[in-house]
Amino acid sequence: MSAINVFIGDSVTDCGRDIEPPYGDGYVREIARSGKLPGAIINVGTSGHRLVDLENRWQADVLDHKPTLVSIAIGINDTWRRYDDNDPTSTEEFRNRYHHVLTITRDAFNPQFVLCEPFLLSVREEMNTWREDLDPKIDVVHAMAKEFGAILVPFDKYFNQLAITMSMNEIADDGIHPTPFAHAQMAKLWLNTVGLA
Repeated sequence: MSAINVFIGDSVTDCGRDIEPPYGDGYVREIARSGKLPGAIINVGTSGHRLVDLENRWQADVLDHKPTLVSIAIGINDTWRRYDDNDPTSTEEFRNRYHHVLTITRDAFNPQFVLCEPFLLSVREEMNTWREDLDPKIDVVHAMAKEFGAILVPFDKYFNQLAITMSMNEIADDGIHPTPFAHAQMAKLWLNTVGLA
């Protein structure tokens, strides 16, 4: 049976996959182009989505593919909506939904999970306050990785360290959406962390 690799998340994963099918023009495309990840690569990232949205489409977008690997990159919109739309997602809700989708997937197919940190670069002063919401969600991702034996890709840690030596605008000019350079770095970090460098 050939490998089925499903990438799910928000706009950072989506990257216009409907406009530039099948991968979009972001890190998933760079991973596919590397030729280092064997099997089919399926990008089901959807712009603007939060974890609740992923949960609602999980059957069709993940389970129906019978994946052997599932890479999840979600969480920044769960934080962002608290500040731009007064629509918060509590850490408890985030944890419960994450645990649910991982549990049903493990029970069905027991794939390799790759859990990616949501990331934020504080390009605007007010974004510094967002860390109080995002950091506990990143902690949830770490805890889920430990509980489910997942590979953890530290996007947030990596980009914030990178921002010490270069301009944040070269990484993500709005602090959230990576530049082409940053997507290439994400693909390299993902492959390195998964052990496919």
